[in-house]
Amino acid sequence: MRTRLAVADGERCVGCQVCMFACVRRAGGGGLANARIHVRSDGGIERGFVVIVCRACPDPQCAKVCPANALERREGGGGVKLLAEKCLGCGNCVAACPFGAAFWDDEAGKPVICLYCGYCASWCPHGVLELEKSG
Repeated sequence: MRTRLAVADGERCVGCQVCMFACVRRAGGGGLANARIHVRSDGGIERGFVVIVCRACPDPQCAKVCPANALERREGGGGVKLLAEKCLGCGNCVAACPFGAAFWDDEAGKPVICLYCGYCASWCPHGVLELEKSG
């Protein structure tokens, strides 16, 4: 079964960043630097916010440009899995993502890629996110 994180209703986002905090907490960290989802202002309360999530591309550009094959296509669907031990830290994947959804961990010198777990969606108080499942 294919799973991907989706923005169900971006208009409902108030920029609280609870999804980002939930993501980092699930990974065992603190702060927002290594969140696998980002929320940015598109003009704040007047114009809204943009939620940036991995779209689980069926043919991911990030994996295509990795010289070390450190981004492996996920079985049963789109998106990728990071094999951190293979990553060279070149940053090609971050530059190649057409949605800006591959983020960078400055401390580790490696990308931060969505795990498609849906944890962030379960914490969103406004129903902005959902974990889509399709067969």
